[in-house]
Amino acid sequence: MKKPAYSVFSNFAWSLKMLLKYSKAAFFITALFVPINIGLRYLEIYLPSLVVSEVTNGQTLNHAMLSIGLIMLLTMLGYIMLQALGHIRNSALGIYRYKMTDLVTRKQLSMFYQTYEQKEVRDLAGRASIATEMWDGVQPLTDIVYNGFGMIENLLGYILFGSVISFASPWLVPILTAAPIVNILSVKAYNKWEYAHRSKMTDLNQKLGHVGKLPDDFSAAKDIRIYSMAVWLRECYRDLSEQRAKWDRTTVKKSFLSRIADLIVILVRDGGAYAFLIHMFYNGEISIDEFVLYFAAISSFASWVGGIISCWNKANTVSLKLCDFREFVDYPEYDGSGIASASDHINTVPEIEFRNVCFRYDGAEQDTLHNLSLKIKSGEKLALVGLNGAGKTTLVKLLCCLCRPTSGEILFNNVPLSDFKREDYYKLVSPVFQEIRTAFFSLAETVSGKSIAETDLEKAEACIRQAGLGTKIDALPNGIHTKLNKKVHVNGTELSGGEAQKLMLARALYKDAPLLILDEPTAALDPIAKCKIYTEFNMMAKSKSSLFISHRLASTSFCDRIILLENGSIAEEGTHQELMAANGKYKGLFDIQSCWYKEDMEGGVGK
Repeated sequence: MKKPAYSVFSNFAWSLKMLLKYSKAAFFITALFVPINIGLRYLEIYLPSLVVSEVTNGQTLNHAMLSIGLIMLLTMLGYIMLQALGHIRNSALGIYRYKMTDLVTRKQLSMFYQTYEQKEVRDLAGRASIATEMWDGVQPLTDIVYNGFGMIENLLGYILFGSVISFASPWLVPILTAAPIVNILSVKAYNKWEYAHRSKMTDLNQKLGHVGKLPDDFSAAKDIRIYSMAVWLRECYRDLSEQRAKWDRTTVKKSFLSRIADLIVILVRDGGAYAFLIHMFYNGEISIDEFVLYFAAISSFASWVGGIISCWNKANTVSLKLCDFREFVDYPEYDGSGIASASDHINTVPEIEFRNVCFRYDGAEQDTLHNLSLKIKSGEKLALVGLNGAGKTTLVKLLCCLCRPTSGEILFNNVPLSDFKREDYYKLVSPVFQEIRTAFFSLAETVSGKSIAETDLEKAEACIRQAGLGTKIDALPNGIHTKLNKKVHVNGTELSGGEAQKLMLARALYKDAPLLILDEPTAALDPIAKCKIYTEFNMMAKSKSSLFISHRLASTSFCDRIILLENGSIAEEGTHQELMAANGKYKGLFDIQSCWYKEDMEGGVGK
């Protein structure tokens, strides 16, 4: 079993550091709870003894009322203070939780794409998110703070109340202390078992969550109905739910068994201590008021010992979850050296070169790209074609610095991509990917990738119209300010697949980076819209270098040069006419496809 990355003490110290950074009020208020709680607990055991002492020693009524009233007043003020401070602390800890959740979100949004593609990293991200949430009354981020300070409080209470008990008999303290070791060991064994099986629970929760969300997914609704998938999905959900229920039963059973030992310890420990006190009283070794004090002190001492064990066990439990949080937040990142600056290249018409580039996905048995060398000349419109799985999308990921080569290097104006910081390099590329995500912002915000206040509205509208959505925004009451996603906005709009693809093209035009990358940009468009995109491609690519990726050969004939990828290597390259004349693989694939895209070719898509 993998050993936890951080100890309980390390996680507590780290939490105190983060608490001081993000919420000093929560830190100091939680620390203030320690002396107040100990003082109140002492007043509670002292009050009954004081009452008995006042009565048995023949004190006057005024003296008794004054003494007892003072203790009761202090107790009342202490509890009022705890209530007031508790509300302030909860609010402060809420801010702390928000800040810590933001750390996970930032990491998810900024983590190197190739790293985040790995399932184990995404699973770790899921477990890190759980640490920021409340599950069955457990909130790891704040509970580690509660239990850490609780441990300090219980240790101080143990020392104070142990000193009181030792006046009755020094032997009571070690006996009452040693008994709970059985409980510590049993709970530790349970925590060890739970930590070892956490990956299985994460995987099961992800599957259950994914299937559970499908009925609410608009994009899946048509398929579910037409292909009669509802029964099958219900069966999948039922099967996963049964697996989860079985797992929960196992967890509850093991947790219950770990708590049985605690009940036995309490009976043996407290019963023996009380019997010993009764024996001392009947032998005249202690007075009645001392008996009351020691009796209450033993009961409280047992709670301090139990509190130490409880805080330690809870701290261990939440610490394991906090390990996942810290592992993800501190997960090592890949970034460039930062020697090069994007600002030096932003106004250029770049030249791109792949030099002996190989790439293999994590866990794959062979390379996706094999010793690939190619050059995109300054201002060139290069088309990349090939069948599915040829490596086109992988090449795009590498060029966008979403992944890094296993070997070889990629150069932007003769500068290796590894010399740029990732975030800085992203300024140089405007890609349109196959996968389309439009979120729930306005059309203008989606195009600019910024808030409406930071968006150049005239530029955004011009790009939207250039991408072919002019008629669409003219028909919308709020134009480019119309929000996407009807589930989120009452007056929102839903875009068709083709419209969403055009919007992504508008986003690339708005960014206006020197390298334009279009990965299957017309897959969801109708023939007329495709023809329009092809015709305007020269204008879109003006003063830029561009890469056009498609598995449909006819759609790339307007480019300066075409490269045919096959099994991760360049099979053929040249202009459309040159490749057709060569009568090779390109022509063979073109002839097979020609009956389906004749309309595209007749649409006049030449340069």
